[in-house]
Amino acid sequence: MASEHLHSASSGENDGDIEITLGIEEEFFLVDPESRDLLADPDIGIFETCEKNSGPHKVTREFIRSQIETNTRVCASIADLRAMLCETRRVALDAAEQHGAALLAASTHPFAEWRAQLTTPGERYEHFVVIFQETLRRFIIGGMHIHAGFGDPDSRIRVMTALRRYLPLLHALSTSSPFNAGRDTGFKSYRLNLIGSLPRTSLPGPLWSRAEYDQLLTDYRRMDFLRDGSELWWDIRPSQLYPTIELRICDICPRIEDAVCVAALYASLIRYLLRQDREGALPPEPHTEIIAENRWIAQRYGVFGFLGDTRDGGRMDIEDYAGELVEVLSGDARALGCEKALRHALSIIRNGSGADRQIDHFRLRRLEGDTDEQALRSVVDLVIAETREGIEETGCQSSH
Repeated sequence: MASEHLHSASSGENDGDIEITLGIEEEFFLVDPESRDLLADPDIGIFETCEKNSGPHKVTREFIRSQIETNTRVCASIADLRAMLCETRRVALDAAEQHGAALLAASTHPFAEWRAQLTTPGERYEHFVVIFQETLRRFIIGGMHIHAGFGDPDSRIRVMTALRRYLPLLHALSTSSPFNAGRDTGFKSYRLNLIGSLPRTSLPGPLWSRAEYDQLLTDYRRMDFLRDGSELWWDIRPSQLYPTIELRICDICPRIEDAVCVAALYASLIRYLLRQDREGALPPEPHTEIIAENRWIAQRYGVFGFLGDTRDGGRMDIEDYAGELVEVLSGDARALGCEKALRHALSIIRNGSGADRQIDHFRLRRLEGDTDEQALRSVVDLVIAETREGIEETGCQSSH
């Protein structure tokens, strides 16, 4: 799979005119520190405090009241993005703790019951509930969305299409949702199972120009399927509000360093593909169905997956695939100042993603005599601790 990229002789380090801006949205859960369950109706002061302290960033409410979403300001580099991610997490964490809540960076809560959740008032959410019914009411999920601004409208669409083959790897590195409703689902990202019950999700088909995308959006609106592009919930899409391509497939990462790594990989891929696009040399597209198969492998097995090799056939260990890809992207990562963050992908694969740590912790607690309920509560404690450690133990405070 990775070998298809080795034809690129230039490292791209001297292409100084390539600019990429970045921003991250993260969707957190608000948890009762005593029960470890979701706070169905958390103190409104959490959101008021966040709004007061958010500075250049943005903090918003989500579909269910027990969630909070942070949005970093626009960032000019991975180092800048990391510092801003620290700031937004700190704003949310401090506000939550000031009002009796804990912050949880995982894409599903291990045991929360969807029937107990309350929805946030608002016309948009009420409209969706009327249309999607039980499908939406079961949505106790959160994600991480990474915006990247680069190129012109047409090149952004072409690079978005070329990025599709890499979505399984990007997703595998981020997986953090192995449990749902008190059960080990057998998936490293059960979040994607839940998202997949909605229309207009998963992979977009190949698109080659902004005009082609705009025509598709016009057709959707003409048939009254949606109101605007924000209701295309693809794994990757053009943003409705900003001149960016929004990576949406990823789970939220408990650890900041893992989130920064995913952003570094995304940015490095964009720079690499944008250079190829300028030369008219983007590689041929794999069939969407094959990419979708690899997507399912990543969803099911995470960093333990064996992905389909789209060039030579057969299967490739995700560690071998990522290792080759990191080498191919090293020049672009160096030009972006994020080579160390990119190489952290290999550490995630060797040591496990957030999902792997949750599963390992649950099994260890069961072996040591905990009931399922006790072990799941302990998993919540683990993720809360990792969410805090990401701010307190990785030098984030020094960025303020």
